[in-house]
Amino acid sequence: MQWVETTGKSIEEAKGLALDQLGVAEEDTEFEILEEPRSGLFGRIKGEARVRARVRPAVVRPKLERRDRNKRRDKSDAGEGRPAAADKPREQAGRSSNGASTDTVPATVDRPKKLAARPPRRESTPKPDREESTVSAQAVGDEAKKFLGDLVTAFGLSGTVDLREDGDDLELTVNGNDLGLMVGPRGNTLLAIQDLTRVASQRRLGDHDTRLRVDVGGYRERRREALSRFARQIAEQVTASGEARALEPMPSADRKVIHDVLTDHATVVTRSEGDDPNRRVVIAPANG
Repeated sequence: MQWVETTGKSIEEAKGLALDQLGVAEEDTEFEILEEPRSGLFGRIKGEARVRARVRPAVVRPKLERRDRNKRRDKSDAGEGRPAAADKPREQAGRSSNGASTDTVPATVDRPKKLAARPPRRESTPKPDREESTVSAQAVGDEAKKFLGDLVTAFGLSGTVDLREDGDDLELTVNGNDLGLMVGPRGNTLLAIQDLTRVASQRRLGDHDTRLRVDVGGYRERRREALSRFARQIAEQVTASGEARALEPMPSADRKVIHDVLTDHATVVTRSEGDDPNRRVVIAPANG
């Protein structure tokens, strides 16, 4: 079985690249760790991880074990009154055309082996294509706008809802005073309101094409500006210390802001780690 060799910043990353090349699951793969990254000063990692991998070979039963099994089967046949292959009498000696005596042994006739019954092959059923949406973006926007207006009233607040339509992109903004209750800590209430609005409009109407976003009192733009300043400050600290910094868990929209702000930064790189809702951004030195 052919081996593949991959490298990565960590053993896990190198293994993942090998699995991508082999196209099999990890439990069906055999690994050999050729080199591990080394720890340097200030927690920096030197070198790369290097592994070899191949598809785990199937286990074949040794020949000796199969031979012993055949002997046990022959003995069992003899004990039941059926002569074993070794005890079958030879045919009577005959004469060849030149008069020489020859002993002939009957040709061995193999009995057909019983094959294990295979289950019938199930025909794979192709997944149906997603139905094209027949509802217009304007209809989805109007339904979302009505829902948000009723929601503002249900909160006991006063405000208006503006709809901006740009092709399949719909942005609804709730404007008014003292709307903090609809934003909540770190925008969590706003995210929940956005999900509810999507259910009340897109899902109820069977829409699959539009992209709908909700904002309250310009909170998203203020949040983006604050996150941008924060990201640049952390990037300066990471550059000065040479140590990576893991930020607090954030929703995907906030993580995207961090990545976008620092994507062209000269001295740091960003990556996301963990699983939602605890997924976070890590800002690390670019040369680390």
